[in-house]
Amino acid sequence: MPTASGAAPRPHRARAEIDLGALRANVRSLRARASGAELMAVVKSDAYGHGAVRCGRAAREAGASWLGTATPEEALALRAAGDRGRIMAWLWTPGGPWREAIEADIDVSASGRWALDEIVAAARACGRTARVQLKADTGLGRNGCQPADWPGLVAAARSAEAEGALKVTGVWSHFACADEPGHPSIAAQLRRFHEALDVAARAGLDPEVRHHANSPATLTLPEAHFDLVRTGVSVYGLSPSPELGTPADLGLRPVMTLSASIALVKNTPGGHGVGYGHTYRTPGETTLALVPLGYADGIPRHASGTGPVLVAGKWRTIAGRVAMDQFVVDLGGDAARVGEEAVLFGPGDRGEPTAEDWARAAGTIGYEIVTRISTRVPRVYRDPEHEPGGDAEPGPGE
Repeated sequence: MPTASGAAPRPHRARAEIDLGALRANVRSLRARASGAELMAVVKSDAYGHGAVRCGRAAREAGASWLGTATPEEALALRAAGDRGRIMAWLWTPGGPWREAIEADIDVSASGRWALDEIVAAARACGRTARVQLKADTGLGRNGCQPADWPGLVAAARSAEAEGALKVTGVWSHFACADEPGHPSIAAQLRRFHEALDVAARAGLDPEVRHHANSPATLTLPEAHFDLVRTGVSVYGLSPSPELGTPADLGLRPVMTLSASIALVKNTPGGHGVGYGHTYRTPGETTLALVPLGYADGIPRHASGTGPVLVAGKWRTIAGRVAMDQFVVDLGGDAARVGEEAVLFGPGDRGEPTAEDWARAAGTIGYEIVTRISTRVPRVYRDPEHEPGGDAEPGPGE
């Protein structure tokens, strides 16, 4: 695609191509599984590394009625970018930007009295009614109010609601083991959530939405859908866990493809050390290709010697250590050209590795693989529904 000056764009050292058409299809597929519940697309951590503004917009177009963020700053950034739909932010610390969030009509979350007190103070200060969602700890043990403290939190919220300082728009919780089908904690957490809802109802609260389901629960537990499901990694086409199936099994398509232009190709003799520590030595005369991506770009150093890459039509494995800016693959004497594409992961259509392949190589999960790709790697948006025949160049902060 030509630039504004008419010149051809400069080739990228590396790029993370984001397929917004695939994202929309994933959202539609998840909505079809949601038993009539509304769908929240979780766009925290810059949409798991995919770009919150563009991905949030595409998710809305596909029917997501809510966007979810962890931090209030993420939610406020979406508002600043022009999103006017329902947004929820749930990870707060004392002294957070409560007033700014209330004035921006963001649904805020409270798991304890300290948060409720700060919300009420901010609402009074700005003369607005805060939209508040109360989180119950049903067994995950992270954020959320413990059952023993829940009646007190609910009563305080109802009192503030009667005053007009806030409106309780939601009651919610989060699963610990929904990605492990049949785990006994799943039924226990659902039972505790129903108990928490009963306490809230007896106190006079009438929340707009009740929600507990994350991606795996959306895909496998219709009894957990309630009024709203919160879908995160599945929006981006990744399976929440191998036990639930591959993305294709779940009707999903990976959204991110990570690639780089080969920076150097050279012939080397046998016994040649490669990379720091010489943890790899060429077994014989061979060809080495230099890929200009490293751990500063989010490539896991733990994938040294194991990370898969598609180069010259074949899977290769990283030779030696991943450095800050680069790594090497041994082509085994095969030919490759400088500037040729090396594909680290994608949907797998062209035989390339997937994010799940990288997760296995690095001993982690697919969530981390895509989320850790740094902003040094430009996001390039492919959106055939809106821009047939061309890529959308990345915008600042996207």
